[in-house]
Amino acid sequence: MRDYLKHYINGEWVDSSGSETMEVINPATEEVMGHISLGTQEDLDKAVRAARDAFPSFSQTSKEYRIELLEKIADEYEKRKDDLVEVITEELGSPLKLSEKVHYMMGYSHFKQAAEELRNFSFTEKRDKSTIVKEAIGVSGLITPWNFPTNQTSTKIASAFAAGSTVILKPAEITPYAAMILADIFEAAGLPKGVFNLVNGTGEGVGNGISSHPDIDFVSYTGSGVAGRKVMENAAKDIKKVALELGGKSPLIVLDDADVHKAAKIAVANISNNTGQVCTAATRVLVPKTMKPQFEEEVKAAVEKLTVGDPKQENKIGPLVAEKQWDRVQGYIQKGMDEGAKVLIGGTGKPDGLEQGYFAKPTVFTDVSNDMTIAQEEIFGPVTTIIPYETLDEAIEIANDTIYGLAGYVVGEDPETLQKAASGIRAGQIRVNSAPTDFSAPFGGFKQSGIGREWGDFGIEEYLEAKAIMGLPS
Repeated sequence: MRDYLKHYINGEWVDSSGSETMEVINPATEEVMGHISLGTQEDLDKAVRAARDAFPSFSQTSKEYRIELLEKIADEYEKRKDDLVEVITEELGSPLKLSEKVHYMMGYSHFKQAAEELRNFSFTEKRDKSTIVKEAIGVSGLITPWNFPTNQTSTKIASAFAAGSTVILKPAEITPYAAMILADIFEAAGLPKGVFNLVNGTGEGVGNGISSHPDIDFVSYTGSGVAGRKVMENAAKDIKKVALELGGKSPLIVLDDADVHKAAKIAVANISNNTGQVCTAATRVLVPKTMKPQFEEEVKAAVEKLTVGDPKQENKIGPLVAEKQWDRVQGYIQKGMDEGAKVLIGGTGKPDGLEQGYFAKPTVFTDVSNDMTIAQEEIFGPVTTIIPYETLDEAIEIANDTIYGLAGYVVGEDPETLQKAASGIRAGQIRVNSAPTDFSAPFGGFKQSGIGREWGDFGIEEYLEAKAIMGLPS
């Protein structure tokens, strides 16, 4: 039983000022795996004071010091690999291999990348008779989601530390434990007191407290569009800078010269990865009408090979994170059927033999039009749609016919056509033919997918303010 009932404030694990606790549920077993304390306004105020007190000295540390610090964090992170993999598998339901090769590695990579970016990052620049200085923005409030307990926390924290900003983190209350391990990692790496603070709690409580707190200078939030709007509303009272990484309904354009088998594998990988609980998941697969029958056969065959079950066993897909999320996904699958889409494979209910745990059937809809609910709204589960098109221009038009613009995917062979498709999709990150992840590249969205960018030097910039000094003597 993981009963972690303390918050991490000013370099120490401290008791909450309140008495309210919350159960954390293992989604594969539906059993209680532990408890956390729900933070209060008093707890948050203590964390903010600690961060404000630490900011003057930490913001003035040298670039070399912060590079060394990030490298030490990465080293300590490696030492806790087994612990991180185990806890992510338990709290999120991520299969062990995914917990290791994706969740663990993404967190590690952000700390290493931030250190690498700092080596060539310039905080001062001479322009004519002016000096441009980039200074740490101040105290940053970080609100992170449940679907990637290390990735989103690590990219925000690493960028903040690289910039010289102190932070208060509120991890998702249903997957809190990986973030709490990070606190131990930072302490082992020698992070000064007050630079990192963690207060557990709900979005309504601690989350709203962070985004509305007058002594927090910047808020970085990843999560739903509804909560993102609330963050903006709260921050507007103090004209507080915000960065938002919100939802997505990403298109995958399969070109007419694509290898159908390869394209189908990519499409299915997008619903199996993290049980489809990925904001960048390609959940609208656009295929040429002439290719549709063959593509459907390949997709169905690929889905039939997926194994769903205990994440501690050799399964490709684990459970959805919570009962509420399972209900949401079931509702969307039913909505798709009600609106006339055809279920190629999958459907409502749990896979055969899996009565316990929040497991869902990997589901592919075909005969989908882009105005259907399942083609417009983010489902956040192992569900995808196949939408036919006749011309590339039509495919690009369909791809952009959404309020979102987080990611896009293109599969094909002709370089010129790939370029046209990739350039035509209005989204923050485009992958061509299963391109590997580049942690130096910016990550963020167009339209209602968010504001700002994370990862690499773009991520560091979010935690900086530019100051122009004019007239300094030479």
